[in-house]
Amino acid sequence: MPEEPALARCSPVTPSVPASDGSRFALVRDAERGTWLLASGSVEEFHGAACPGEEAAKLCPMTPANAFALAGRFPWLAARRLPQDAMSFGFGDRLGLATPGHIRAVQETGIFPVLAQQSVRENARTGRSFADVLADAIFAAFREGFSSGFGADADHLKEISDALEAARVGYTFFTCDPGDHVVSVAEMREDEVRSRFAALRESSDLARRHAAGIYAIGDDSGLCVTEDELRRAAVKYGPAIEHAAVMYHALRDALPEGLDYEVSVDETDEPTFPAEHLFIALELRRRDVEFVSLAPRFVGAMEKGVDWRGDMQRFRTDLARHAHIAAAVGGYRLSLHSGSDKFSLYPELAQATEGRVHVKTAGTSYLVALEIVSKRRPTLFREIVAHSLRAFAEEQATYHISVRPEKVPPLDALEDNDLPQLVESHDSRQLLHVTYGSVLRGPLGDDLRATLGENEEEHFEMLAKHMRRHLDGLEVGSDDQP
Repeated sequence: MPEEPALARCSPVTPSVPASDGSRFALVRDAERGTWLLASGSVEEFHGAACPGEEAAKLCPMTPANAFALAGRFPWLAARRLPQDAMSFGFGDRLGLATPGHIRAVQETGIFPVLAQQSVRENARTGRSFADVLADAIFAAFREGFSSGFGADADHLKEISDALEAARVGYTFFTCDPGDHVVSVAEMREDEVRSRFAALRESSDLARRHAAGIYAIGDDSGLCVTEDELRRAAVKYGPAIEHAAVMYHALRDALPEGLDYEVSVDETDEPTFPAEHLFIALELRRRDVEFVSLAPRFVGAMEKGVDWRGDMQRFRTDLARHAHIAAAVGGYRLSLHSGSDKFSLYPELAQATEGRVHVKTAGTSYLVALEIVSKRRPTLFREIVAHSLRAFAEEQATYHISVRPEKVPPLDALEDNDLPQLVESHDSRQLLHVTYGSVLRGPLGDDLRATLGENEEEHFEMLAKHMRRHLDGLEVGSDDQP
């Protein structure tokens, strides 16, 4: 077993940075024990081993407790709320190693990055926690000297207890996913819809509000909710709206200074029609839910890690209506989930919303990591692909994808130079995208991380280039800075 780290064996990763009280901090690397935080001065709250011969100096492991202590010394490392006027973009980092590349992509763009963004589902699959994810973002921001500010999104929250745990460790952005409470009405007969609507506790009040013209936008846009649409929307989304409201008010009690709240209804089998969006937004407002963004289920195939497919004219028509509703009902952002590699949609979103958009990505950064592995350690990459083929049936269950594993070429038929193509081809790309969990939790994940560590700068630069392509699609450039 390697010895405990010693300062004499460490090489600097960052310059030493002074805090306001005179204490100093830097990241250093031990070849056998990885990266550590070097803290010197009055650093009692930091946990680590004293450095012999160095007065009041400690080598501290990269733990959440030490990350949060570091953010206490440098306020620019604490997660912030979204600025009102800046476009925002979520960079999910499933490995805890990608954030320096994300920061390099977003520098001098004017966009506000959400650098800590993971869901309970992703954390369960990778063996991480909300605290781990936020700590990795803090250390990465310190490493890159990124003082412009970033957000932290506890994504796709289904349970109030999970939301409160994220609030406790310092998250600022909370995405409620009430999808388990959404009722499918697509195949429901009209008499059943009427019966279910009549059984709702609020059916009479909903009918009165409809008669009073509440569910209409007061202009000549023609956007309103008809009686039939009201019944369907209430049956479909009523329980989901109630759940979202209860979660919001629990968070508001825990964070009286304020929070950013998103409601996501994107993970459903049916699109969110504009009339349903209007109903959801108005009902959330009626329950005093202050939300900064809403994620509808857009039309077309919004699959993981690949571009969108569908009827573009239908998408544009619906998007224009969704954007108009968002602007009219409080000016919140439209949020695009599964936003990775949706290059055909970014210009449409930016134009229709006039920049009032939030995009979420995650798996695309993992795929960049696999591209590095395919080039630098082809044998390991072959093992990851073979594992992913075995694990796919179990791991794909919670994703909307169209993978045909039989379309993945036999590995023994591919030369090493051909392996990077598997990261690009539709079926193998999605296969690799959704099987990240069992890869990262096992020995393959350890080898993957070691490979990225050996090729660190190449990894960061490839990430920056790939993610900047996303931002360029949103027409974000240095001239757009606020």
